[in-house]
Amino acid sequence: MAGAPGGYRPDVARYIASALQGYRELGPDKRQAIALGIAFLRLVCRCMPGSAAEPKRTVRVDGHGLGRVRHGGQNGLLDPRRSATRGAAEGSMNLTTSILALALWSGGAMANAADEDPYLWLEVVEGAKALGWVGSRNAESRKSLEADVSFKPLYERLLAIRNSDARIPHITKIGSRYYNFWKDADHVRGIWRRTTLDEYRKAEPAWETVLDIDALNRAENANWVWKGAECIEPQQDRCLVSLSRGGGDAVEVREFDLPSQSFVKGGFVLPEAKSEAGWKDRDTLYLGTDFGTGSLTDSGYPRTVHEWKRGTPWKDARKIFEARPADVVAYGFSDYAQGVRHDGVVRAPSFFRNETQLFRGGELVKVPKPDDAEIGFFRDYALITLRSAWKPGRRIFPAGALVAIRVDDLFAGKDGFELLFEPTARRSLAGYSATRNAVLLNILDNVRSRPEAMSREGGNWKRIAVPVPANAEVKLVAEDAELSDDYLMTLTGFLTPTSLARAAVHGETHGVLKRQPAYFESEGLVVEQHEATSKDGTRVPYFVVLPKDRARDGTIPTLLYGYGGFEVSLTPAYYASAGAGWLERGGAFVLANIRGGGEFGPAWHQAALKANRQRAYDDFIAIAEDLIARRITSPRHLGIEGGSNGGLLTGVMYTQRPDLWGAVLCAVPLLDMKRYNKLLAGASWMGEYGNPDVAEEWAYIARYSPYHNVDAARAYPPILFVTSTRDDRVHPGHARKMAAKLIALGKDVTYYENIEGGHDAATNNQQAAFMDAIGYVFLWERLK
Repeated sequence: MAGAPGGYRPDVARYIASALQGYRELGPDKRQAIALGIAFLRLVCRCMPGSAAEPKRTVRVDGHGLGRVRHGGQNGLLDPRRSATRGAAEGSMNLTTSILALALWSGGAMANAADEDPYLWLEVVEGAKALGWVGSRNAESRKSLEADVSFKPLYERLLAIRNSDARIPHITKIGSRYYNFWKDADHVRGIWRRTTLDEYRKAEPAWETVLDIDALNRAENANWVWKGAECIEPQQDRCLVSLSRGGGDAVEVREFDLPSQSFVKGGFVLPEAKSEAGWKDRDTLYLGTDFGTGSLTDSGYPRTVHEWKRGTPWKDARKIFEARPADVVAYGFSDYAQGVRHDGVVRAPSFFRNETQLFRGGELVKVPKPDDAEIGFFRDYALITLRSAWKPGRRIFPAGALVAIRVDDLFAGKDGFELLFEPTARRSLAGYSATRNAVLLNILDNVRSRPEAMSREGGNWKRIAVPVPANAEVKLVAEDAELSDDYLMTLTGFLTPTSLARAAVHGETHGVLKRQPAYFESEGLVVEQHEATSKDGTRVPYFVVLPKDRARDGTIPTLLYGYGGFEVSLTPAYYASAGAGWLERGGAFVLANIRGGGEFGPAWHQAALKANRQRAYDDFIAIAEDLIARRITSPRHLGIEGGSNGGLLTGVMYTQRPDLWGAVLCAVPLLDMKRYNKLLAGASWMGEYGNPDVAEEWAYIARYSPYHNVDAARAYPPILFVTSTRDDRVHPGHARKMAAKLIALGKDVTYYENIEGGHDAATNNQQAAFMDAIGYVFLWERLK
């Protein structure tokens, strides 16, 4: 800066030097240059009045994300369909021009945030300075946590559970075979394998390896992580395999041939991106990806849908649909439902709204349904799940209902709707799955499983009872939607090891296929369901697992887990890691069913949207206070955990009610709610939280944003932040900045960032066991 113009204050010069140093550190990952550049520009302009503004330039934005959070196995920020404010100046613009273009593109609100936030440099995901900070924190945390005498045996036990050959290899039927993806000590990244039903029934089935990810990584000197496969219907001989580098949501897509167990030479291949790709027919894909300027929405999702023909470059795929820049995403689909194909496109104006169009006579025609309703298909029927009340004819259908109507009748405006599921105040539809002749309904009744089936017989829908064991938590999934009415039934519970059974809609029972062994000692434990009364009088249920005979004197180390967002329901399950790492030690485990989730249908979720977000937090507080009132625990012994949106929950609890907790585990969290919509997938979640760039909405977001509600003078409990450098859905900058801010204030902070892992914060069993072990060690030592 020797040649800088005169008149600069010393602090300004330091900030400019810092910004330029950060820019130089970006290396190949220049996506975060935006924020640093804005800080630089505003400081320069403050000292140079009258500078001429350069015309606004276009900056390409890309990124994509969807998936599930590891914690408890529940969905993370589901289908957030991504946004990444990642971009860099184009062409050979010099530094000043690049920064000016970026600042003009981003707008004043972002510039203000940049100017006020001293930890923006931690948003530079792979910047040398940021990674140096991460490395130092990781070393400190590992030294501290691994020094605990309980760490090594706990880690080894949790790893043994994850690598156990006695785990249930859950299966998907593709063609005549049953497929499973499996990780263990010998297959760290995993193998995609298959077997027959007769073999699967055996205690030790013979498996045929279809694709070995570890071998692929060795052959290609890569770091691939399996992200699933989509196989063409009805042939099921070709699949689109998705592979991620290091576990992020961005994937490379390759066509795979099942008969030859090999990638198709000259087949469909998409470079790494957050694409939307699916089969239309054997030689055509519906494709949405980053085609360059203008092809992505403001949220960073594909906004154009293309038909990509075999043998042609993907960049030349014919565009058939285009959404608006402000929409979340657009994608094409081909739904092969019991022999009837339905093709169309979906445009999502916001996270919870979609406009679906079907091809009718070669033209796209909008489906006449509410935009907040979801649509699926069964034969020639449309199955519509409602988020709000709807009166399409003479009858009003309530929010949360599932209705069916022939597709032709729907477009013709006929009143042929039939009610397949009707909700009540405490009864909701958790999902459905279609067999050849029936629709399996996974129903929650006061957060307990009560499945049913609706069979299409003789021109009418007939309700069929599904026999299940008493007190079991059950999920039904069709085994083969095209050929049979068989289904797979997963049975589980807090203290009941998971089992997998096979049955048929009309009562024929094929018996239990697999039983998982007990991975922790449950003798003497009991499960209770209670209700707490929230601030506004709402009754909020929760489950608690605890030692039956231990005195209720407020001393039980208790771990309270919550999520409370995106209509995700938390239900009982066999949590082997929590059992081995927490319950066996004499602790209590609590699952909170707070508003924002879907336990009681859309209304339970909508009650905590946007301006009403505080209700979810009030619910969580009420459960904590109820646990204390019942003398199960006390603040000294009460810890909380949450990941993703649940990480935001625990961050809010940390800042709003630090007096209630003895320790906090905050995983892959959102915390800076002023900038969340500018980081990675954040923009697509504004339907949940609101838009912080709108003053009226920031007014209510600001009241709970953890990053903005830290009080230097307030006492806070110990907190552990865990995240992943490769999380390209929820930016690791949230956890980094919050930790740095608290450390600077002298608070008790432990921080660990897995360098790979994506939004799950782990790519293999070793990493997952390590993350679980440090969490339980951290919490137990502070709550026991």
